[in-house]
Amino acid sequence: MAIESLVVLLIVGLIAGWLASVIMGGGFGLIGNMMVGILGAFIGSYILTALGVSIATGIVGAIIHATIGAMILLFVLRLLRR
Repeated sequence: MAIESLVVLLIVGLIAGWLASVIMGGGFGLIGNMMVGILGAFIGSYILTALGVSIATGIVGAIIHATIGAMILLFVLRLLRR
């Protein structure tokens, strides 16, 4: 993986994790939100591709897909914490 790809992945993960924590209320701090955003990107991409849904393309699409996945991940994590 090129260094540019890694930087873009971290930025998308950070933005998606932050957006998901704002939408869902509460988060896990900077590093935690970044990890939730990165994992959410994989989850969102997998689920939306399986459903045949494509919301947008490019960096905006990546952020939207990652945010949806991060929101799903936050929801599951909150269920497991109880």
